[in-house]
Amino acid sequence: MRVLGLLSGTSHDGIDVTVVDFQETDGALRGTVLHEDSVPYAPELRARLVAALPPAQTTFAEMCELDTLIGQAFAAVAADAAAAVGGVHAVCTHGQTVFHWVDEGHALGTLQIGQPAWIAERVSAPVVSDVRIRDITAGGHGAPLVSFLDELLLRGRDGTAAALNLGGIANITIVGDGISAYDVGPANALVDAVVVAERLNDLGYDEDAAIASTGAVDQVLLDALLADPYYALPAPKSTGKEHFHLDYVRALVDAHGEIGVPDLIRTLTELTVRTVANDVRAAGVDYLAVSGGGCRNPLIMQGLRDALPEVEVVLADELGASADNKEAVLFALIGWCTLHGVPAVIPGGTGAREPRILGTITPGAGPLRMPEPVAAVTSLVLHTP
Repeated sequence: MRVLGLLSGTSHDGIDVTVVDFQETDGALRGTVLHEDSVPYAPELRARLVAALPPAQTTFAEMCELDTLIGQAFAAVAADAAAAVGGVHAVCTHGQTVFHWVDEGHALGTLQIGQPAWIAERVSAPVVSDVRIRDITAGGHGAPLVSFLDELLLRGRDGTAAALNLGGIANITIVGDGISAYDVGPANALVDAVVVAERLNDLGYDEDAAIASTGAVDQVLLDALLADPYYALPAPKSTGKEHFHLDYVRALVDAHGEIGVPDLIRTLTELTVRTVANDVRAAGVDYLAVSGGGCRNPLIMQGLRDALPEVEVVLADELGASADNKEAVLFALIGWCTLHGVPAVIPGGTGAREPRILGTITPGAGPLRMPEPVAAVTSLVLHTP
């Protein structure tokens, strides 16, 4: 079954897409990646999305329009990817997170937009969507869902291994005697917010750490950032741009006093290194596979290697999942699992009481015909030709 996975992450810079051809035998799954790409949002659409995100105020009218416009953007990307491989049997879309409701340390709700009916109409295949909320109803955080894929890819390794994704928010899956997965804190979110606000780069991020490399870490400000109570919360836990956003940075800078923009960006970059390294060290991890946009930031990667000399720090490509597109593979996998009746959540991954089959299905052009159920996915091997 060829399944197309789509998402836009907490960096909200564009749409990642992949097509994976899954073959299953007695629960053993083999996935061949047929296509992968990343398509930036149109600048005007991204600007509208950014303007509507917390802590900004917005309207139902704007949310309705963004739901349609982002759904249409996802549909266009999906149609091109499906055509590139000669068609797909199903799609799974994450959509675009606009709010993740966390109260007293636990997730109570989550909202992703990007109307899936537009995708179903363009691709003529069933679309799995809204995949986080079922986990929350079972007591989970709805994140990090990638722990399901990470555990399969890390399974069987000696010692304690971890997979780290550095998107807008950093999340980690740790596999040793058991499994633990949670959101560490901001990865690129705060740096991106400053870069966009100061119009430092049209790409909306600090490409190759060019800006941070010209600055110095301000230890006083870094200590204030590290004092955020979120970091001391026990796992499982989740967070997002509802907490870590531009006004959050501005409030800390106002309390701190004047700081140059390069020093600010260098300090926010070091925050990612420090928070991740602290958690990796505390968990006794000896193998760390990194993915997401932050893995292309040389200051972050070198900072992690310097802070963790006893840890083998590699890119997620070594696990068979593209470091740039691992989460798109995750959503292709979730789509396959949902259609085959397989829960795509594991104990310890999100904090859910029990595993759940995720998502809602929008039919394609014809009648919805579900494949024969599979009891469980017992192993996964990924291959990229």
